[in-house]
Amino acid sequence: MEYIPDLENAGDVKAKILCCQCGTPIEPNPSNMCVACLRTQVDITEGIPKQATLHFCKGCERYLQPPSEWVPCALESRELLSLCLKKLKGLNRVKLVDAGFVWTEPHSKRIKVKLTVHAEVLGGAILQQVFVVEYTVNHQMCDDCHRSEAQDYWRALVQVRQKAENKKTFYYLEQLILKHKAHEHTLGIKPIHEGLDFFYPTEAYARKMVDFLVSVLPCRYQHSRKLISHDIHSNIYNYKFTYSVEIVPVSKDSVVCLPQKLTNQLGGISPVCLVHRVTNFIHLIDPATTQIAEVNSTVFWRYPFDSICNPKQMTEYIVMDIDLILSKDRKTFPGQGAVSNKVFQYVQ
Repeated sequence: MEYIPDLENAGDVKAKILCCQCGTPIEPNPSNMCVACLRTQVDITEGIPKQATLHFCKGCERYLQPPSEWVPCALESRELLSLCLKKLKGLNRVKLVDAGFVWTEPHSKRIKVKLTVHAEVLGGAILQQVFVVEYTVNHQMCDDCHRSEAQDYWRALVQVRQKAENKKTFYYLEQLILKHKAHEHTLGIKPIHEGLDFFYPTEAYARKMVDFLVSVLPCRYQHSRKLISHDIHSNIYNYKFTYSVEIVPVSKDSVVCLPQKLTNQLGGISPVCLVHRVTNFIHLIDPATTQIAEVNSTVFWRYPFDSICNPKQMTEYIVMDIDLILSKDRKTFPGQGAVSNKVFQYVQ
């Protein structure tokens, strides 16, 4: 009995050819070879190293990113995977499809990455391969840790000082530093009698700290540098930089005596004032007339003044009775500065 093929479905059947190497029936492709034979003829991973080396610093737990940058990376993190892929030079000749870590013992000093790549081979055929690259972790001390061990670990120093008995402004500064994380790049912080010393690996970090201090408090600074070494052959100079920052010697609740020229500039305010608060300005208030004024850093160092009484020297009193003074009954004079109404709002 002879069967007649179904002519209606004949068009749906794909024609097959024999592999030119092993004779296996396959669907037609530009190379006329099956996948197994194609892999024996062409290796798209040729030129990609299967072994590489990573340098790891045990002191700060960072990896070397050539040429000279050290970056922190956790095990099996995206940052570490990116660093591993950058170590493979021939990876740009193929298209990377997938990459992931293969589990290894944490103490084995080996990191394995499984890669999936594909590329165009003979006759335009697309071949995909999976292979594993093994990285050996070698220990190498970074420059920062090397200088730390040699007691030569800092390149820039920021000296913050406040020459005053009332340290409220300095305590306020400490809270601002913690809040804004301005100390995250410091190598060390050393407390001194009149302030703090901040040590940094580069001058850029020290300059950033100085800019932060100037933006939050009225202060001034001086800059100096010291030559440590000089290479006459390569003309390289090694300096250590020092920034000396001086904060205004007044704090909140201090009683100050203003110079005559400054009182005239502030709208005829009384020479004896109370420091209401200290931010990037010194906020003053006249306790007799409630006139207020603000003094910035430039004006303060042009007409400096000091506190004549600190909160520890004051005596606390209990107010038993008050007399309201209306705005129309207050004494005013031409050119008077702004007057605070907070006291009257509180009484009413």
